[in-house]
Amino acid sequence: MKIYTKTGDGGNTSLIGGTKVPKHHIRVEAYGTVDELNVYIGLIADQDIDITTIKQVRVIQNQLFVIGSHLASDPVKSKMQLPDINEDDIIMLEKAIDDIDALVPPLKNFILPGGHTIVSYCHIARVVCRRAERVVSHLNELDEVEAIVIKYLNRLSDYLFMLCRKIALELDVEEILWVPNTTKKQA
Repeated sequence: MKIYTKTGDGGNTSLIGGTKVPKHHIRVEAYGTVDELNVYIGLIADQDIDITTIKQVRVIQNQLFVIGSHLASDPVKSKMQLPDINEDDIIMLEKAIDDIDALVPPLKNFILPGGHTIVSYCHIARVVCRRAERVVSHLNELDEVEAIVIKYLNRLSDYLFMLCRKIALELDVEEILWVPNTTKKQA
């Protein structure tokens, strides 16, 4: 298989199903943002974290690839049978969130990103996930997207937030709490 095809040199690409669209098309933006998210989640898995979390994020990466393939498909013209996204995938995220919630102290403040490089990587993945959710939601206004895709991305961003908290706890890193009006007091 050749890596370069030259078919995109004019600024267009083909969806699964053969439909040609400009590379700035909202559908391309949607699956491109999901792909970007997958890269950041891979970065998390490459860190020195526990094996259970690594296995979880690898499962998530696979599901994001499935979601990307759904988003890259022309909903009318594509005849390709794609892997399913189902409620069990969301239940897995919810269970992981609940497990982490049982470990970390209750939230009393908003948390600022940072404190450790690995925690920051998780926060980057979280905000990219939120962006992917916004782009997919926008696409859904123009061309229906399976509701479970939006639901999965929403739950994934919650998971990534909780993963930030879990990793901070495991690394014994103090979470950076948001304290409103700190700049007024310093002035």
